[in-house]
Amino acid sequence: MCQYIADSLDEGFDIGAVIIDFSKACGLFPYDRLLMKLAATGVVSRVVVWGREFLVVRTQRVRVGGQLSKEVKVTSGVPRGSVLGPLLFLVYVNDIWRNMDSSITLFADDCIIYRKITTKNDIEMLQKDLDTLGEWAVENGVKINPSKIKAIRFTRARVKNALDYSLGDQKIPEVSSCTYLGVIFRSDLNWVYQVNYIVQKSWKTLRIVMRVLKKRKYEYKKLNQHVVGTSCS
Repeated sequence: MCQYIADSLDEGFDIGAVIIDFSKACGLFPYDRLLMKLAATGVVSRVVVWGREFLVVRTQRVRVGGQLSKEVKVTSGVPRGSVLGPLLFLVYVNDIWRNMDSSITLFADDCIIYRKITTKNDIEMLQKDLDTLGEWAVENGVKINPSKIKAIRFTRARVKNALDYSLGDQKIPEVSSCTYLGVIFRSDLNWVYQVNYIVQKSWKTLRIVMRVLKKRKYEYKKLNQHVVGTSCS
């Protein structure tokens, strides 16, 4: 995605992008729809049966003090911490791109939708795809976190036109920089914010290490120096 934006800016094009976060995505998938999507991938029926047995036999209960509630069946959600959980999650969201003309990138429940903005029609198409995404979320029982939706225009132009995108009845706020997957993106794709963040984080870690070593005996410091030197070499 970053390379696509950089290439587009070098070619003189702007990029309109909207970052979307799904709320508790792994815990809201209804089993019947998930199994239907699993079958639609074309896997053999035995795999679908395995998936059903993996999901529908799950129960849960709550402990308060020394008391346990009665067990109830779990009817939705992908089991976290399991080997199959991430795979089933991908199966469920794999059709999110259908009927969309803009590019869409997913990493777990973090989503970004973007396209080149050359004419007014591109702005309208991005809004249309946002509407499609909102319909997909409602149809599949996926909730979107409204507090984390951000719109950003990647451009090197000095004069920037204001963005006017919405998702459902909510207007999407425009930002000049945003964080996606731990990386800070500026609208001009300058990396100064990201570099400063990494430097500050590194200094913070280094200060903790120095503070701990300062209180240690000389023998410990010498041993620690030997270990660090060996690993670096």
